Amino acid sequence: MIKKSISYRVFTVFNYIILTLIALMCLYPFYYVILASISDPAEFMRHNGLLIAPLGNLTLDGYQMVFKYKLVLSGFQNTFFVLFVGLVVNLIMTVLGAYVLSIKDLMLRKPLSIMIVITMYFSGGMIPTYLNVKGLGMLDSLWSLIIPGAISTSNMLIMRSAFLSVPDSLPEAAKIDGATHLQILNKVMMPLVKPTLAVMVLYYGVSHWNAWFNSSIYLRTPSKFPLQLVLRNILVDNQMGDMMVDIASDRTPMMQVLLKYSLIVVSSVPIICIYPFLQRFFKKGVMIGAVKG
Repeated sequence: MIKKSISYRVFTVFNYIILTLIALMCLYPFYYVILASISDPAEFMRHNGLLIAPLGNLTLDGYQMVFKYKLVLSGFQNTFFVLFVGLVVNLIMTVLGAYVLSIKDLMLRKPLSIMIVITMYFSGGMIPTYLNVKGLGMLDSLWSLIIPGAISTSNMLIMRSAFLSVPDSLPEAAKIDGATHLQILNKVMMPLVKPTLAVMVLYYGVSHWNAWFNSSIYLRTPSKFPLQLVLRNILVDNQMGDMMVDIASDRTPMMQVLLKYSLIVVSSVPIICIYPFLQRFFKKGVMIGAVKG
């Protein structure tokens, strides 16, 4: 075994210490929110500084009140609809577009690729996009959160790099056997790019889960709001009047603070639970094409 020098050992120790401190700084806000959501609201309002343990008697009243609020339940339903339907649309469009661009003998492949890349730097803008959505009759519809963003140029280029990393001999052998392009895509290419496909699921899934800006522009009916827009209206605009009327007679600032922290936890946990299942694909998938392009 190679003997490690003293300077290397000192560097390793300091490296672990610094990385541990950074990790604690990143994780503490989540820990703080969880503790605040289960602490006694009166004790929490009087507390200043760091929060290490729950204050007072543990309470789940905040979570009980959150799930009694009708817009939270409808927000979950709307978010899951946009998430699952949007993911299907995103993956189909991204895979088909990336596969076409990965065909090396495709006519006008280079000009087509340039035109697609240009859209990463220039767009029509917010107002033309709004007018386009309005002209298509998608205002105040959940489809306005799915169709306009059906494909991401950057994600499609990542997927194209994954397809280009597949040896040419495999699709050529399938062509000799009489396979069509759809058969090559489904039976040859897709099984070989599963890590990148998992990265696409993560990218698009997080984007749909956290989307609130487009919904604030296109949606008008509160019952159609996704969860993140409901959360944004409560935390930023402080729109808690209707919520307190629906779920509690106690409208004190203490109860409002408890509800805010509980809602943050409820809206964050699902997407955090999904990430560990895709983490093992993440590094491998995102690094495909990083060297050759």
